[in-house]
Amino acid sequence: MSRYAAIDIGSNSVRMQAAEIVPGAPMRILAADREVTRIGSSVFRTGRISDEAIELVCQVLKRMVETYRKLDVIAVRAVATSAVRDASNQAEFIGRATEIVGGPVEIISGPEEARLIHLGVQSLWPHPKEQVLIIDVGGGSAEFIVGENGEMKEGISRPLGAVRLTEVFLKEDPPTPLELHRLQKFIEEKFEPARRRINDMSFDRVICTSATAAAIVSATKAVPRAKRDDADRQRAKTSEVRRLFQELTARPVGERKKIAGIGPRRAEIIVGGTAVFLHVLESLKLPSMYYSSAGVRDGVIADLAARGVGRERSRLSRPQVKMVEGMCRKFNVNVKNAKQVAQLAAQLFNSLATLHTLPADAGKLLEAAALLHNTGHFISDTGHHKHSAYIVTNSDMPGYTDRERQLVALLCRYHRKSLPSTRHETFRLLQPDEKRVIQMLTPILRIAVGLDAGNEQKVSDVEISIVNKVVNVTVRGSGDLDLELWAADRAADSFRQIYEIPMNITRAK
Repeated sequence: MSRYAAIDIGSNSVRMQAAEIVPGAPMRILAADREVTRIGSSVFRTGRISDEAIELVCQVLKRMVETYRKLDVIAVRAVATSAVRDASNQAEFIGRATEIVGGPVEIISGPEEARLIHLGVQSLWPHPKEQVLIIDVGGGSAEFIVGENGEMKEGISRPLGAVRLTEVFLKEDPPTPLELHRLQKFIEEKFEPARRRINDMSFDRVICTSATAAAIVSATKAVPRAKRDDADRQRAKTSEVRRLFQELTARPVGERKKIAGIGPRRAEIIVGGTAVFLHVLESLKLPSMYYSSAGVRDGVIADLAARGVGRERSRLSRPQVKMVEGMCRKFNVNVKNAKQVAQLAAQLFNSLATLHTLPADAGKLLEAAALLHNTGHFISDTGHHKHSAYIVTNSDMPGYTDRERQLVALLCRYHRKSLPSTRHETFRLLQPDEKRVIQMLTPILRIAVGLDAGNEQKVSDVEISIVNKVVNVTVRGSGDLDLELWAADRAADSFRQIYEIPMNITRAK
């Protein structure tokens, strides 16, 4: 279980999202925030972000940072898109934003923006076997993305954002025929390079993202703005988008605000954004578009999770690994076996995160215990688990507090034989949260030890799925794994007892 946060500084709005990621499970949104800041308005008029827009974004960022900092996220990525890419004072803006976020704010390219949008759509609405066209019309740019079998095949960015088009072309309210003609010619010209690249492709589905897409689909389906989530995955026919565009261009902004699904600020820029969607649908002869609520923020989180960013919090640092492996050699521990158990324990710890709900730092205690659990053999093979605890308790371990060393020692103590019990004084004297750490980690360590029972590192990988409140562990490896499976299943008795949930351990077919 890993928690991440994403900040998307767009040309029209700033979005923040924090989410919890568990392998094999849908993304769980912990917090989300959005504020219309419209920094693109000044950029597309004057070439720079106005002082007022900078101050507004900074205030919004402060609020968003305060929100996700309370959620124990392990990594944050903040990105800025089209308007900041074009701004002459981008360095000043990025400096202010970076100071507030407490880490780098990246100005990402159009292709990177397209990649993140594709990742976001695939994470929320996967299309693993289809060819899809994803259209995202933001405030400053539009991205045209071809996805094939779950992978991005094309990612094209063009300067066709709703705020940009409104500022440059649409001065009157409602827009005049001449303004609309100039707008259409500009869209046609800027979209043409993308059209040539994708015109001959066929698509199983056209997916449109962004708040403009949400407003279009909501308006065609009469979905109130307050229930915009209901528009997710709904379809609007090209003919419906055409009728909506005609209606929008005939009404002043005050009347556009009254259309179901179109918010008051969106009404100011909806004409330009809808014009882009309609032109793409018509020029490519596409029958309809589906709306997806995914966006850059979802892609950022999916990308952080896929790369395992921040998971180092659950793993020992290099100096700690060097120190612990030195202890292994000192006490004649088979280092290959110790590393194998540590690796398997880490996999189990991450995969079972939704069940143990321990902080990431607990993974370091587990890894250290996995490396050191056999040190007690140096004293005696009889009761070696107790001897391992004694050695760890009385060893100098730089990089660990006394309390952490004691917890590692207890994990070594409980890697076999009796389970944690208040009959044992050392365990009884722990704080309640420390007792829970030992209880939750003990079965994981025991199963990892069992999976290398032959000390031959035969197991290459474990995969865990939780279905109908049953934990299924699929083991992959080479050679005869009967001993490892038998030992792991015996160890799983402690898991069933402590977690109070069934566990099945089988070899992959």
